[in-house]
Amino acid sequence: MSQTQLSQLAGSLVGSEIVKLGNAISERIRNGEKIYNLTIGDFDPTIFPIPAKLEEFIIDAYRRHFTSYPSAEGILDLRTSVSRFIKEWEGLDYAPSEIQIASGGRPLIYTIFKAIVDKGDKVIYGVPSWNNNHYVHLTDGQHCVIDCKAENHFMPTADDIRQHIKGATLICLCTPQNPTGTTLTKDTLAEICDLVIEENKRRGENEKKLYVMFDQMYWTLTFGDTVHYDPISLRPEMKAYTIFVDGISKVFAATGVRVGWSLGPETVIAKMKALLSHLGAWAPMAEQKAVAKYLLQTEDIRQYLTQFKAALAERLQRIHAGFIALKQKGYQVDSVAPQAAIYLTIQFNLLGKNTADGKTLATQQEVTSYILSEAKLAVVPFSAFGAGAKSTWYRLSVGTCKKEEIPEMLSKLETALSKLQ
Repeated sequence: MSQTQLSQLAGSLVGSEIVKLGNAISERIRNGEKIYNLTIGDFDPTIFPIPAKLEEFIIDAYRRHFTSYPSAEGILDLRTSVSRFIKEWEGLDYAPSEIQIASGGRPLIYTIFKAIVDKGDKVIYGVPSWNNNHYVHLTDGQHCVIDCKAENHFMPTADDIRQHIKGATLICLCTPQNPTGTTLTKDTLAEICDLVIEENKRRGENEKKLYVMFDQMYWTLTFGDTVHYDPISLRPEMKAYTIFVDGISKVFAATGVRVGWSLGPETVIAKMKALLSHLGAWAPMAEQKAVAKYLLQTEDIRQYLTQFKAALAERLQRIHAGFIALKQKGYQVDSVAPQAAIYLTIQFNLLGKNTADGKTLATQQEVTSYILSEAKLAVVPFSAFGAGAKSTWYRLSVGTCKKEEIPEMLSKLETALSKLQ
């Protein structure tokens, strides 16, 4: 009996590897297994709740019966508040007509792709990176993949991009980056902007322009001396070619509240609005009302971010220090010093090692399984973010990390590593 025929897209579509892994780990935990689940880029609300005042505003909005459809571009109150917020905090000037609201970053990214990328268009992105490979596939674009290196903190360089830029339609940048927790430097971003400006000047008046999708969902979560830079502040001319992806998901540990926004040229924003009007991927009316009010609470936001960032930084630094200590003991692990976001880039370079029962770890997947089984540590391999299957690097997320469990976790990891020959 033949299988039901579906679309070519449906037949070739692959679901989120990160969500699939996270679900499998959650099932093991439900069955009673003790696992340090540091996979999903989400927050445990019992550890990292949303701001109390934002919660109050959401509840109040529902009590006031704000439950109807919002406007397709997002309610004016919220777009006006976003405009004021980004001006106050980043120095960016965007009118409400240049702002599109949606239910988080995903529908915004999808509509950016659909508004800009035609079948066969070149899309430049680095790996590891979050879901760019899937969005290119969904729009039938041409993958121009940059294999980013550890020495560049897994971020693309201008030289990496230059070789692909001719005829390209979209460059995907994310800083601070998911999955690496690293950032683009000021000089690197400026060089990339100069490439884009030069390329667009070279193109004829009727030739399709090159745009940058600039995902800065984690921009408030920088640590130590790390500074977040954006294309417009460095090169004002980039405003015509940049579409931002931003929102409250990470800045306020509000992943489930589902309020995101894009900033960009009115022509692009208008097409994103038209696409979203068919998808219906709007942030709920009550949440929009609440966020519109909360974004104006400057002092409350400042206080929240101070404690929130300190809690994240403590976890990232302690785990990083633990990995470096293991490395200094001779174990084949490593860690990149945390710069931003909720992620730590770690390495398990264990291929060819033999387990206590004589089995050789022949693939990186076997390494991942060993660390999970023996150390009870669940992390996401960079291969889930478009990197090669042989990559020895991983994303560790601290959004659900209980800091009192960090010493125990590191101790179990050392025990697991000590069993390998």
